[in-house]
Amino acid sequence: MMNNTKKNKIVIGFLFFQWIFIQFISNFPDFIERYYSNGIYPIISRFFRIIFGWIPFSIGDFLYIVTVYYILLFIVKIIKERRINFTKIVSFFSIIYFCFHFFWGFNYFRKPLSKTLEINKLEYATEELKTFTLQLIDKTNSLQFELMKNDTIKVSNVLSKKEIYTTVTNGYAILSNQYPQFKYKSPSIKHSFISLPLSYMGFSGYLNPFTGEAQVNSLNPSITYAVTSCHEVAHQLGYAAENEANFIGFLAAINNENRYFQYSGYYMALRYALNDLYLKDKNSYTNYLKKINKGVLKNMQESHDFWNSYENPLEIYFKKIFNQFLKVNGQPKGIQSYNAMLGMLINYQLQHQNQLKLLK
Repeated sequence: MMNNTKKNKIVIGFLFFQWIFIQFISNFPDFIERYYSNGIYPIISRFFRIIFGWIPFSIGDFLYIVTVYYILLFIVKIIKERRINFTKIVSFFSIIYFCFHFFWGFNYFRKPLSKTLEINKLEYATEELKTFTLQLIDKTNSLQFELMKNDTIKVSNVLSKKEIYTTVTNGYAILSNQYPQFKYKSPSIKHSFISLPLSYMGFSGYLNPFTGEAQVNSLNPSITYAVTSCHEVAHQLGYAAENEANFIGFLAAINNENRYFQYSGYYMALRYALNDLYLKDKNSYTNYLKKINKGVLKNMQESHDFWNSYENPLEIYFKKIFNQFLKVNGQPKGIQSYNAMLGMLINYQLQHQNQLKLLK
């Protein structure tokens, strides 16, 4: 029989082969788009959602906690024995590396969504940003007043977390009538029971690539809960890039029949637009704030206060690690990729005659 050391060496060799293969295949996004993202992956993803979706708690979170526990035991063992088994460590990483890419990670190298949807460009002028921001302000103000009947009252979520997860499918069902690739079946959306650590790390949710579960930070400000859930479902559908998940999540939210979902989507986009406008034209930013309903501003302050309450010295390091992770996986802008959604939205709006429902 083959001893463990020889087995581990084979697995280590497999890690090197994987790395070479990924460097090679990442240069062929059309191939990945056709055979993985629209071929193998939907089967894997649907399979995971079916076997884990009915379970009321996060299997992925449980696996992470168990993994951390065994890693700590392994570290204690290393300290006691004063020797490190590098072969075992690398072989373990090789298996994780394979599972990550096969179950989900190859989606990082798929054809950009902007090309799939034929969005002609992603750049935009400051004037285009200003026009788009004003349209978002008008739409967000309108929805806030419709929901609260008073422009000074912040919008409050009347749906439970489970109701939000269920309602997410409505927006995707409507969106898939125009774009079949966004069809979402066998839902598996759950709130994470490591939400407190996620808050301290500064994350509103994540997709577990090993179980296919969409995880939402249950402590999130209620006003962003709907659009965050839509964002994580976009990852489930195989759209790994953060700007693309933001874009799809926004479309799913604003196409939802539920007004709270619509408000959550436009509110999220408005915040991104205002942040970008602040960097490019501070005078316009200041003037535009005056046009926003006080109720909307109160929602913004609520979100600001929430994330400020979890600020800590370690958050910047978590963000740096995630930033590097995104860069390694084909997103050169790292965390700034989230903001790149604006270029897609602005140019999509210009090309598609008010598909974003901004114009009256």
